Amino acid sequence: MLHIVLVEPEIPQNCGNIARTCAATGASLHLIRPLGFDISDRAVKRAGLDYWHLVQVQDYENLDAFFAAHPEAQQDLWLATTKAPRAYCEAEFSGDCWLFFGKETAGLPLELRQQYRERCIRLPMRSEARSLNLSNSVAILTYEALRQNGFPGLSGEGEMAQDV
Repeated sequence: MLHIVLVEPEIPQNCGNIARTCAATGASLHLIRPLGFDISDRAVKRAGLDYWHLVQVQDYENLDAFFAAHPEAQQDLWLATTKAPRAYCEAEFSGDCWLFFGKETAGLPLELRQQYRERCIRLPMRSEARSLNLSNSVAILTYEALRQNGFPGLSGEGEMAQDV
């Protein structure tokens, strides 16, 4: 199973879009606190996130708590950052990898990026552009990791295939 890790996400709409990507792909969602929004059942229902039940969501007090719960993540993680030395297309994603994304205003913590420098990847873009939207970045890397692994458990055709 693919794992999406959001480190201190701030914008609820981005998290909602990312949760929907996780629901559609079967990826799990890991949220590292502090969060810029409420993920209680009441808040989720109020936001109309009718796919939330399809998402395996876990939250952690901080990165230390996350790595204590998932030490295996250190062996197969990728950090998405605009500061990375190489493009995402150079990465070889396993079907069980952990994709890390930072908060919208500051990205991933410097200490984390330094610790896993060789695992930092970026989405190519114009130098004048600061970054892509977080939920777009998650979708691109999620689908690239799934593509590299043959889209496990996902349907490769829609209802129009039945019309042929």
